[in-house]
Amino acid sequence: MLKFLVDECTGAKVSDALSKDGFSAEYVGRIMKGARDERVLQKALEEEKILITNDKDFGEIIYRKGKPHAGVILLRLEKDFPEDRISTIRSIIEELDRETLNQKFIVASEKGVRVRP
Repeated sequence: MLKFLVDECTGAKVSDALSKDGFSAEYVGRIMKGARDERVLQKALEEEKILITNDKDFGEIIYRKGKPHAGVILLRLEKDFPEDRISTIRSIIEELDRETLNQKFIVASEKGVRVRP
C-alpha cells in the first residue's frame, strides 16, 4: 500500500481524500504542526512515506543539501485549489507504478509530470 505524508501547506483535504481512497495518509498539520521542512522530510523517510507538498524548498533540501527521501510529489499548479491538488495526485497514482513513485522527486503541473531520481 502506498503511504503518504501530506505537508502542512498542501492541506488536510488532500490527506483526507487519500485516506478515503484507501491509502495511508497523514497530514503534517495534525501530527507535527509547524515542523521545519528538514524534520518533515526526515519523518517521511523514517516511515517510508511519499511526501506531498507545494513547497519547492524541498527540492533545495534534497538536491543541494543531499538529503535522502522516500519520494516526493511537488505540486506546482496554477489552479491551486484542494480539488485540483486531489485530482492531480489521483492522476499521478493511476499513471505511475509504485516503483516510479518510491524514492523519486516528481514535479506535477498542468503541463505534465516530470520524474527525477
